[in-house]
Amino acid sequence: MSEYKEVIFFAALLLGVPAGIILAYSNRFVERIIIFLMMFFTCNLSLTINFESVKDYRGTSRGYEISVVDLATLIIFCVMLLKPKYKIKLFPPGSLLYGLYLGLSMLSIQNSANTMYSWFEVLKMVKMFLFYMVWYNYFIDFGQIRKVIKIMPLLVVYMFMMVIYQWRMGVYQPYGPFTHQNSLAMYVMTIGAIFLSVLFEIRMIGFRTLYVTGIFGLCCLIEVMTLSRAGVACYAGACTLVVFFSFLIKFRARKVAVFMFMFLVAMGGLLFYANSIYERFLHAPESSLESRENLAVSATNMANDKDCGIGLNNFGIKVNAEYPYSKHYMPEGFKEGLVESVYLMIAAETGWFNMYVYIVMILYFYIMNLRNIRRYRRSKLVYLPIGIGGGLAAIFAQSYLEWVLKQAPNYYQLMLFFAMIASMSRFYKDYAKLSSEERLALEARINDF
Repeated sequence: MSEYKEVIFFAALLLGVPAGIILAYSNRFVERIIIFLMMFFTCNLSLTINFESVKDYRGTSRGYEISVVDLATLIIFCVMLLKPKYKIKLFPPGSLLYGLYLGLSMLSIQNSANTMYSWFEVLKMVKMFLFYMVWYNYFIDFGQIRKVIKIMPLLVVYMFMMVIYQWRMGVYQPYGPFTHQNSLAMYVMTIGAIFLSVLFEIRMIGFRTLYVTGIFGLCCLIEVMTLSRAGVACYAGACTLVVFFSFLIKFRARKVAVFMFMFLVAMGGLLFYANSIYERFLHAPESSLESRENLAVSATNMANDKDCGIGLNNFGIKVNAEYPYSKHYMPEGFKEGLVESVYLMIAAETGWFNMYVYIVMILYFYIMNLRNIRRYRRSKLVYLPIGIGGGLAAIFAQSYLEWVLKQAPNYYQLMLFFAMIASMSRFYKDYAKLSSEERLALEARINDF
């Protein structure tokens, strides 16, 4: 089987990628298909070739993974190199912080019990930077970003259909195309926040209003049906932030009407699922909370023991009884999982300082996004930074409780939103130079959802 995987990979790399570059360069429709694949397969990594796969390992990476997303990213990057309209910037905003985060993560490998597991994660981190860099350079204007936003409803419908199918098959806590319901909950929340922001910031009538409301409603249903406690709570927080930002920049009676409608719909949904949500939140097993607390102590012990951490992607090894970090609760021979907090995971594996670097990096982009809200406050374009602001705040909060942001689908999505933030910050210089008529012409196209 391994031999077949290698044949498929090298055929795709040596034949598929060059063919894709030629076709995408010469045909805009093919280019759009590649962009669609680059987006769609962030929520479905079924077409992934995993070299040196270690399926039984409980870690953040289990092999050298190459997916359709990576190949599509490579194709689009090469196409951009060939087209003079793209001015490639290899190190976009935030590159220094990400490089420091990557470098300190690699420094931790000296303490790894299994260095191969660490290199699994290094490859993923490098791929994520390439993904961010390509999107940043692809977004040469807001029209390019809008193309990506128009793909999001297709992803939502696909994920919803998967959830409904699993629910009908009796799956408790449907997980859609992901490996866990928490990953699904995190992936959906920023998309839902963006479409809620559209309802508040863009005046629409007829079908468009129903369309945008429907996509937002599907996101809400997906969140509730996952019965992810952190996901439901953080999604509610994301929507609350969207409402707060929207009213902060401008109060309108129409927004009050939208808010009241959404509130009534949300209450109806909560009442429909009230019993399931009640059981999930108030009758969760005590062993789950105890395990979280014990793993957090283990992670703290690791971070305190080594300045550079115990080794990237080695938590799943060193948390176990043969190492000293879990002696406070673990009987000999017992096997444990991963600490739920992504921040403690980074601290344990790569050191406290690198955890602070990571926090500074995400704050860097979040503050840039807040500046975008202020800059675009008089424009319809403000819906995007508002939606991203609500969604990312929820993601960062959920990451305190769960480590799923390290999983490839959620990691890809995070880097996509970082690219949108950095690009909109770059666009503002050109946007500010437009005349009133040119701005109106640009914003008139935004209603096309």
